[in-house]
Amino acid sequence: MNLLHRLFAAEPLLALFATIAFGYLIGKIKIGSFVLGGIAGTLLVGVVIGQLGINIDSGIKSIFFALFIYAVGFQGGPQFFHALNMRSLNQLASAFVMCFVGLLCVLAAAWMFGLDRGMAAGLAAGGLTQSAILGTAGDAIGKLGLSPALMKTMQTNVAVGYAVCYIFGSLGPIIMVSWFLPLIMKWDIRQEAVKLAKRLSGGHAELEPGQFNAVQGIATRIYEIAQDSKAVGKTALAIDRELSDASVEAIFREGKTLDLTDGELIQASDRIAVTGTTKVMETAPAFFGHEVAAPESLLVVLENREIILTNRALNGRQVGEIHDQVNVDTRHGVFLTAVKRMGLDLPLLNKLELKTGDELHFTGSPADLNRVQSKIGYKITAAAVTDFIFFGVGMLVGMLIGMIQFRIWGIPISIGSGGGCLLSGLFFGWLRSVHPNFSALPLGASNFLRDFGLAVFVGIVGIGAGPQALVAIEQYGLTLLFLGVGVTLIPQVVAFFFSYYVLRIQNPIEALACVAGGRSANPAFAALLVKAGNATPVVSFTVTYAVANVFLTLWGPVIVGIITKNAAP
Repeated sequence: MNLLHRLFAAEPLLALFATIAFGYLIGKIKIGSFVLGGIAGTLLVGVVIGQLGINIDSGIKSIFFALFIYAVGFQGGPQFFHALNMRSLNQLASAFVMCFVGLLCVLAAAWMFGLDRGMAAGLAAGGLTQSAILGTAGDAIGKLGLSPALMKTMQTNVAVGYAVCYIFGSLGPIIMVSWFLPLIMKWDIRQEAVKLAKRLSGGHAELEPGQFNAVQGIATRIYEIAQDSKAVGKTALAIDRELSDASVEAIFREGKTLDLTDGELIQASDRIAVTGTTKVMETAPAFFGHEVAAPESLLVVLENREIILTNRALNGRQVGEIHDQVNVDTRHGVFLTAVKRMGLDLPLLNKLELKTGDELHFTGSPADLNRVQSKIGYKITAAAVTDFIFFGVGMLVGMLIGMIQFRIWGIPISIGSGGGCLLSGLFFGWLRSVHPNFSALPLGASNFLRDFGLAVFVGIVGIGAGPQALVAIEQYGLTLLFLGVGVTLIPQVVAFFFSYYVLRIQNPIEALACVAGGRSANPAFAALLVKAGNATPVVSFTVTYAVANVFLTLWGPVIVGIITKNAAP
C-alpha cells in the first residue's frame, strides 16, 4: 500500500488511469441482465483509490468534462432541434414532463430531509442516471464563493449521492419498462412490436427480425437471357421500371462487357449482372432466364456508402413515399440498406419518416451513388478530418455562455461551462447537419471525446472525494438510497400515465420507448429492444432521449441555485 501511495503521489496520473482501467473492468461484471457500467465502476474505484489522499489538478477535470459535454451536444444537436416541431410535440412534452417531475422530486427530497446542494445534485445525477449533472452541478458549486473546504465537501456529496443512487437509478427503468408497466397495462411487448412493424411497413406481415427490410441482403447474380425472356429488346432502365428493387449492372456479350447506354438493347444469349434484394432475386429467373456462373473477365464493382441527410425537402417524408415518387433514372442501381439516428438503427419500413441528420446506408455502384448523394446530402467519409477552427470556436462560445449569470425569481442561476458547452455543441451539431461544409467532427472523434472525457472527469471526481465519501455515506446511509428509489420511480409513473391519457401516446411500444428516452435510460432501452425483438422502439426513443439529455443536464445548476442549504461544516 505504501508503494502505491508513493507511486501515485509522485505521478497522480497513474492513479487516474488505474481508476479508469479497473473501473471499466468492474463495470463489465454482469448480474442477470444488469451491468453496472464503466462510469459507475470508475467512480467507485476512484473513491477507493482516493483513500490514499491523491490530489489531481482540478483543471484537468474541467477540461475533459467540457470536451465530454460538447461532444454530447454535438451528436444530439440535429435530433434535438428536429424534435422541436408540431409532429413530435407530444413526445417532446412527454420527455419534458419526465424531466420536470424528476426535478420536483429532487427538490422535495432536499427540502423534507435537509439535503445540501451537493447531495441534492448527486441524488439527481444518480436517481435520474444523468452523469453530466456531476459536472454542471460541480461548476455551479464552484461559483458560489464558498470556502475551499466547504466547496470540496459539497462536491464530494455530489459524487456520493450519485454513487449511492446510481445502481437502482439504472435498474429501476429496466424494471418499469420491461416488466411493471407492461404487466399493469396487460401488454405483450413482442406482439405489440410486431403489430407496429406491420403498420409501419404498410401492412406486410413481417413477424421476425430477419424478415425486416432492414436486414435483407443485397445480391448480385448472373443470368443468361433466354430466347423467350421478357428482357429481350429492352434497355436496362426499362427493366428497372418493371422490376422494383433490382437493377441491371452489366451486359456481357461475346466476351465483352458493354456500356450501359440508354440505347443498348438486351439480346437473347446475353449474360447480364443483376443486383437487387434477395426477395426479388427469387423471381428473377422467370424474368431473365437461368442463372449462370460469372464470366472470368466480368467485374461488377459495388460500394457501401453512408450518407448524412441534409436535403430539407426530404425531412419528414416516408421511405416508401420517396421510393415511389423518385423516378427510376435517379434511383437506378441504388439500394437503401439501413437508417441510423443518433447511432441507433431504425426499422427500415415504408412508413419510417426520415429526419435531417439521419445516417442513410446505401449499396450501389460508385457512379450511381454519386448521382443519388448529390440529392441527399454528404458522405460520412467526407468528414474524416476534424474542423478544428469550428471546434475551437464552439468550445470558446460554450465557455462564454457558461460565464453568463442571471436570476429567476431572485435565485442566481449560472449554467457554467458544462451547460454552456452543451448548448454550443447542440448548435454546432445542428449547423453541421444543415451545412456540411462547416464544423466537421467525425463520429469516431466525437465518440472518443464523449466517452474518454466523461471517464477522466468521473475518475477525478471519485479520487477527489476520497475519505470524505465514507463520512457522507455514514451520515445519510439508507435514507439517501430510498430517496434515490423515489426519484427513480415516481417520475416514470407520472410521466407514463400523463403521456398515455393526456398526450395520447397510446401505442405500447412508443409509450414505453418514451419512458426510457425521457429518462435517458440506455439500459432500459436495451432491455426494451430485447423484449420487442425489432427496432420499432428506436424512433420514439431518439426524440425523447435528445430532449431529456439537455434538460436533465441543465438541472444541475438549477438545483444548486434553488437549494440554499450548504453542507454541514
